[in-house]
Amino acid sequence: MCTLVIHRRPGHAWPLAIAANRDISLDAKAGEILALIGPNGAGKSTLFDLISGVQRPSSGNVYFRGRESSYFPRTLSRDGMGRTFQHVRIIPEMTVVENTAIGAHARADSSFLSAALRLDRGSEAMLIGEALRQLDRVGLQSLATQTAGSLALGQQRVLEIARALCTDPSLLLLDEPAAGLRHKEKEALAAVLRQLKGEGLSILLVEHDVDF
Repeated sequence: MCTLVIHRRPGHAWPLAIAANRDISLDAKAGEILALIGPNGAGKSTLFDLISGVQRPSSGNVYFRGRESSYFPRTLSRDGMGRTFQHVRIIPEMTVVENTAIGAHARADSSFLSAALRLDRGSEAMLIGEALRQLDRVGLQSLATQTAGSLALGQQRVLEIARALCTDPSLLLLDEPAAGLRHKEKEALAAVLRQLKGEGLSILLVEHDVDF
């Protein structure tokens, strides 16, 4: 099963001006880790922006789960696309489970803010329950009540993956998840990614560390 397909438009004459992405063609299958490798400034994060709907391609097409992309980030997230970013994006003073629950709010009937303010107990319980399930999935449930800012960098990156998993994705876009990690942290992260691959997820991975 092919989760993501990107191809250039047949017969299209690409402009001669500098382009962040040109002649890109790839597909990511279910249960596959696909690596996107290149130097700084090569356009890797821009390609992630095109796939996740942050930007629209000027030419060519992106297909997600058999349909052309909506090119709207929130719609793609609801359809099963999760993403992390090059730099860690957590709220340090919030707990690990609260940070993770932010990723689940798109699946709730009420807003995350309402749940966080305890205006809707049912939604709050659903959000926290889903967050704890994903933290257990990646091995961080024992740290659920700690503040996110107290975690080591490697744990923060795994936390971001747990938050992305709360959207129930079929495709994960991971932008340099191993950046700045020590050897043991990379080993732990690799084990999480292998586990997710074994569960049938498609993972598109940007990385500078070719050994990783």
